[in-house]
Amino acid sequence: MDASLQRFAAEGAPALPGAATTGTLTHDGAELWYAQLGEGPAVILLHGGLGNAGNWGYQIPALAAAGYRVIALDTRGHGRSTSDNNPYHYSRLATDLLALMDHLALPDAALVGWSDGACTALELAMQQPDRVRSVFFFACNVTPDGALPFVMTPVIENCLVRHKADYAALSATPDAFDAFMDAVGLMQRSEPNYSAADLAAVRVPVIVAHSTGDEFIRAEHAAFLAASIPGATLVTLDGVTHFAPLQRPELFNVAVLGFLRQSARS
Repeated sequence: MDASLQRFAAEGAPALPGAATTGTLTHDGAELWYAQLGEGPAVILLHGGLGNAGNWGYQIPALAAAGYRVIALDTRGHGRSTSDNNPYHYSRLATDLLALMDHLALPDAALVGWSDGACTALELAMQQPDRVRSVFFFACNVTPDGALPFVMTPVIENCLVRHKADYAALSATPDAFDAFMDAVGLMQRSEPNYSAADLAAVRVPVIVAHSTGDEFIRAEHAAFLAASIPGATLVTLDGVTHFAPLQRPELFNVAVLGFLRQSARS
């Protein structure tokens, strides 16, 4: 357990297993990096803002061992993926995700999204429902009023320490973290703005997961999402925050594996 993210700040998440394969594809002015491990139904992991695919270090081997083909993408401008310096938009990140699926010849996939990755997953489900088997939507708002006022905490500080270190080590523009953070922050402050009608039109199975200690997302907003998306289920993760996949991986992994089993029956 790494409740304070001190270990994450110092060491990062566990490295990808040696059996993982990596690749890149070019799409819409960016070179996108991805890794994959395992065989079976495809599951794509989408990290949060300012992070990278390596933040899923506790989830990738666990899901592969459970019989899934696990794919983790570095979002454009994040990690090893480049950006064309045009503004970030969730709709654009969703087209990157679709390009990855086309590149890997995946007819469909289950999507596990964390924070910004959750919005990207839901955006693709709206754009291309036939390509999305289901969405695990963790720790994100879909309207501005769903977010709590920002308060810096030691946990968030530790996460930022690791994000800065990873960006310097992985990015093609290692000295540009501040500008990168500003650009991503602009997207986060202005998007998404889904209406109730948008949410009511979602036609893929969705689980909305919310941590009881989430520093960014209102609990009532997560409940609103689950009530507004047809057939959606709300899952509450106790004793963790916005960073549950790193703080208590076993708790988070149980929730995701339950989601994948439920998706397979849908």
